[in-house]
Amino acid sequence: MATEATSAPLPVSIVRHRTPVGTLTLAASDEAVLYCAFGDAEEAGRYLGACAGVRVEGPAPARRSLLEQATEELDAYLAGRVRAFDVPVDLRAASPFVRSTVTALDGFVGYGRTQSYGALAARLGRPGAARAVGRALGANPVCVIRPCHRIVAASGRLSGYAGGAQAKRHLLDLETHHLA
Repeated sequence: MATEATSAPLPVSIVRHRTPVGTLTLAASDEAVLYCAFGDAEEAGRYLGACAGVRVEGPAPARRSLLEQATEELDAYLAGRVRAFDVPVDLRAASPFVRSTVTALDGFVGYGRTQSYGALAARLGRPGAARAVGRALGANPVCVIRPCHRIVAASGRLSGYAGGAQAKRHLLDLETHHLA
């Protein structure tokens, strides 16, 4: 009788990082950052626990290195020294729609610029799905690293950011200031 092969759980490590916009919780495997969001480590663990095959454990050298790279890049971004992130990202814990929505941000809206939820929905081939896009960006597992803060209401109003409107305003003001 043949037995089904099972793969070992993906080990991830979690750290908390204080920033001017609030404390971010980051999680990484040996290959990529899977999570960067406002909230606590317990919330991150629950989110990642919903992803089959993920196990939270202490930092091994590769995970520690990726988490250090991510926090250094976050600090450099928040100081206006870099405009994009090089740290590898893994969106496996996101739903397929969240994954496609967050991925659609790549090359869509540049540093210091904004676009509407409707425009992003149209880019996804779903022009009537602005609200669904907003909910998907609210579930972005790698906020700041993938710039969902650059997506605003059609009126220009800041809405729907997991870190709150004040954090979204801070990030947009920071980018606008450093763009000039």
